[in-house]
Amino acid sequence: MKLTERIDVTVGVTGMNATDNPAPGVPVARALRHEPAFVGKIIGLGYDALDPGFYAERLLDGGAMLPYPSAGREALRERLQWVRAEMGVDVLVPTLDSELRALVALTADLERMNIRTFLPTLESIERAGKVQLPRLAETGAIAIPPSEAIQSADAIPRLMARFGQTLVVKGVYYGAAVTHNEPDAVAAFHKFAAQWGLPVIVQKFVRGEEYNVAALGDGHGNMAGAVAMRKMMITDKGKGWCGVAIQNPELLSLAEALIGELRWRGPLEVEILKDSHSGEYYVIEINPRFPAWIYLSAGAGLNLPYYAVRLALGLPLPSTMPGYRAGTLFVRISVDQIADLSTFEQLSSLGLIRPTARVAL
Repeated sequence: MKLTERIDVTVGVTGMNATDNPAPGVPVARALRHEPAFVGKIIGLGYDALDPGFYAERLLDGGAMLPYPSAGREALRERLQWVRAEMGVDVLVPTLDSELRALVALTADLERMNIRTFLPTLESIERAGKVQLPRLAETGAIAIPPSEAIQSADAIPRLMARFGQTLVVKGVYYGAAVTHNEPDAVAAFHKFAAQWGLPVIVQKFVRGEEYNVAALGDGHGNMAGAVAMRKMMITDKGKGWCGVAIQNPELLSLAEALIGELRWRGPLEVEILKDSHSGEYYVIEINPRFPAWIYLSAGAGLNLPYYAVRLALGLPLPSTMPGYRAGTLFVRISVDQIADLSTFEQLSSLGLIRPTARVAL
């Protein structure tokens, strides 16, 4: 079945930050713009009036500010109700880990507002979290490097004796640091604990090649589509700055097994490391949303954000999903956006830019 109908709805996309540690919102919006069948509007939703995505030329049709997650679930519900009234948002695509649990909990409220989503269950999110990865590995669906969630930096000497001198220290939501001695590991622990709270995850360092799979689960245990990517350039923050789409059945099968085990509904990213010595594939992280490199899926011919919007609307997917072109490369660049000060002023004072004919916001 080939899909020919055009999708004319208003989609709200969160995560407009696009610095050297970019959120996925801008690439999700770009993927929707890339799709000829999508003729609707895109509303950017962010947390700072200077989020660069608000100023990207010809990307958005409007924008609005959201309350920080620390403001609580009720504040988020009220703001989304306001955004719906002002902007007519039909579908919401969240792209940040920190907002996902609150939005899943608000699913019934969003439905009453006629805002569609396609999100995993809270149970699936918890099972895929960094803290729970060892339990998930016990099911046999994946292998992970030895790791432990800790509440105090006092545990680090014990873990160095167990895992070796070099460790990977991770925040519960974001951030990872490779440390080579105890003082650096302790400093990383305190940094991530201050940023994201406890626990902090400490993992054995495995040397190898990094891969990522962006995928979409249908909620019934099936993988609707997936794109595998090999990182070719990594920033000092550990973020992929350049990558290439690859065909690797083992990576895709691993993502498919995870989606089946978790009965995952919606987008996710699986970060994978191939041990340079043993050749074994280790899952090092599962992210419950699209990755910041997701525009590569559209460029390679399998537009996962577009299909996520279709699923949110209850529309069918093709009976045979298109393949994607291995060898398609993404390379990030830094550019200076030119914009009018009125955009910043409206976001700062009013909290929104109303939908208009598409312009450079």
